[in-house]
Amino acid sequence: MAKQTSNSSLDEASPSVQTHLGILQSVIQRMATNSSNAKTACITLVSAILVIVADKGKPDYAWIALIPNLLFMALDTYYLALEKGFRLTYNNFVSKLHGGEATYADLYFVSPSGCQSKHQLESLKSFSVWGFYSTLLLLITIARKIVIG
Repeated sequence: MAKQTSNSSLDEASPSVQTHLGILQSVIQRMATNSSNAKTACITLVSAILVIVADKGKPDYAWIALIPNLLFMALDTYYLALEKGFRLTYNNFVSKLHGGEATYADLYFVSPSGCQSKHQLESLKSFSVWGFYSTLLLLITIARKIVIG
């Protein structure tokens, strides 16, 4: 049996390749789940804050609900940026694999590719972030003016 070096090209059907792709897919799925969980936790906290503010009858304190809104928006953006980076890593590996350029050294690279700052800016501009959190901001404002105040 021939010894495989780190510069050898890989076979698509190799168990190592399939495992590597599975790991990347799992990480991508985890980042998407974390993003969804951030939205769920944000709604829960904002709702709890607004209920407490309404119970106390202090409408000016409703702006406290902006804090979790902004923090979870940043966290959500971070997870989506990581997801974009890992998708880029996945796509680059598949391209190298199909081009016959993938090596055994590539199997040990499980990090997000690309510029994370750029990915975060792109994620912040995506509808899943600004659409959700701006709508929540609008609901906080409406709750303060109509329901609480």
